[in-house]
Amino acid sequence: MRLVLIILAALAAIALASAAALYSYGRFAEQAQGEPSFSLPAADDATPLDRDIAPLLTARPDQSGLVLLAGNLDAFAARVHAARQAGRSLDLQYYIWQDDLTGRLLASEIVKAADRGVRVRLLLDDINAQGRDNIHLALDAHPNIAVRLYNPSRNRDGALLRGIEMLLRAVSITRRMHNKAWIADGRMAFVGGRNIGDAYFDAAASNFRDLDLLLLGTAVRQTETIFDEYWNSRAVIPIDALGEPRATDLAALRTALAGAVADTDARPYLDRVAENESVQALLAGRTPIHWTARAKVVSDPPEKVAGAGEERWLINGVAPLLASATADLEIISPYFIPGDAGTRRLVEIAERGVRVAVLTNSLAATDVTAVHGAYVRYRKPLIEGGVSLFELKPYDNESDVSLFGSGGASLHTKAFTVDGRSGFIGSMNFDPRSISLNSEMGVFFEDGRLVGEVRAIFADETAPEKSYRVRIDDGETIWEDRLAGAARTLREEPEAGFWRRLTATIIGFLPIESQL
Repeated sequence: MRLVLIILAALAAIALASAAALYSYGRFAEQAQGEPSFSLPAADDATPLDRDIAPLLTARPDQSGLVLLAGNLDAFAARVHAARQAGRSLDLQYYIWQDDLTGRLLASEIVKAADRGVRVRLLLDDINAQGRDNIHLALDAHPNIAVRLYNPSRNRDGALLRGIEMLLRAVSITRRMHNKAWIADGRMAFVGGRNIGDAYFDAAASNFRDLDLLLLGTAVRQTETIFDEYWNSRAVIPIDALGEPRATDLAALRTALAGAVADTDARPYLDRVAENESVQALLAGRTPIHWTARAKVVSDPPEKVAGAGEERWLINGVAPLLASATADLEIISPYFIPGDAGTRRLVEIAERGVRVAVLTNSLAATDVTAVHGAYVRYRKPLIEGGVSLFELKPYDNESDVSLFGSGGASLHTKAFTVDGRSGFIGSMNFDPRSISLNSEMGVFFEDGRLVGEVRAIFADETAPEKSYRVRIDDGETIWEDRLAGAARTLREEPEAGFWRRLTATIIGFLPIESQL
């Protein structure tokens, strides 16, 4: 009995401490709110992007222009071009901005833009920004750059204090901003799955397969509205409320960024980017733009950090579109945990005669073993219910996958298409975290040609040379593919070592699915 009382007293003390921490954080966040600011209005010919893009919109005032960016080099080069041509504003919203080669190169571009007088607003999720306050404070020291963090920790130094805060704010601190958007002059935007870092732009030893959409017209204004809603939300705090920006730090950062640009290791990558003419070809009319009035940029509301605004959560728009499929439903999700309810819905769709196919990572390809451990429990009921499952291989057979010689590959694309008529590209995975914890964003669109491009990528990446087809044979899970032109069948998780398989198996039994 005494032990029970001690345990109850300890739990009560933790609950009291947690309530006090949440109250204290709420007071701090309220006092630390930054001054509201909003997207700057576009003009007809004030900046190079105005002059390039405004003529394209004259005959399409209510339409959006969409261009698929499937190549990682194209995606990087397009961001560089947007930063270099911007003359008014850069609004950037990311879950991850790595301090690596491409992260520093793009940081160098935004500093140069700010030096030209461009207003830069940089909004980052704090969970991956931790440990880089010196960089973000240095950027914030620039008179034309403002940096804000989504749901940041108050304790910036020391693992112990951070750990205590995470424990006491365990519910709210797990809610993260997973949005990705790059907006230049209110004229051009990039929305999709890519964060900022080497693995997203073919500059790493192992690279992600991902998709972005380059947006023009109405969709850009929708993206701006979402950015402003986040930038001015109660969940976002200016970095200068957590530390002190200093001009000396900015000077040191300039030196570091110049060193990154001048580094000989960067030359092959920069040379390839210099050769890339994707955006120039677009603006010159050599690349087709998909113009449509049926495109919409959507997002979870920023108050999702508090578990609020559920009627506006993105999943409420995704689910009806999936359910509307009458012929084909193709889903690409690197982290795929449909849950019992999601599994039932996909099987029900398949039972109506709809071809339902899902591409996700194999155990060997995934960068989050825990997710695969949770996904495995749904694999058999999905296949037996008529859903086709494909798992991406951990390597790429294409000869030019990376500038640094590696063929490593991992899926990061989040997209789906319905009946060859509509689709979605964005940041949302089909897992509990994206549905209930993270804020997500993306683009719904109806355009047969663009849907066709996404479906062509699905077909290519599910080919037996690049992915395993997972089946059930006499109650046993098997993987089928083709290697060196010969079909083969494998009877254990392909390419994955013993410890990785064991880790995934153990995690599959743990009650942590809601956090994955």
